[in-house]
Amino acid sequence: MKDMQRWTIVFKALSNLNRLKIVILLSTRRKMNVGDIAEALRISVTATSNHLIMLQKLGVLGVEGRDGHVFYSLNSRMPQDFTKTVRLFI
Repeated sequence: MKDMQRWTIVFKALSNLNRLKIVILLSTRRKMNVGDIAEALRISVTATSNHLIMLQKLGVLGVEGRDGHVFYSLNSRMPQDFTKTVRLFI
């Protein structure tokens, strides 16, 4: 059952094209803020923020606040099967 729950997280995270792009982008860079991610994806900051919130709630992203900015990165504690799945798209 635990494996099924993990795979549900993987599929929810990657089921939207913009979320998939965010995960791929963050897998190739260390940390980025919402503005940089929005610019890279060419979507609004609001849409980007909504996707980041969902990815954070799913436990896919780590968040760090520094100097009044919020930086996002992939959660290093994500299961290896998630990481392997993401690498299929890179």
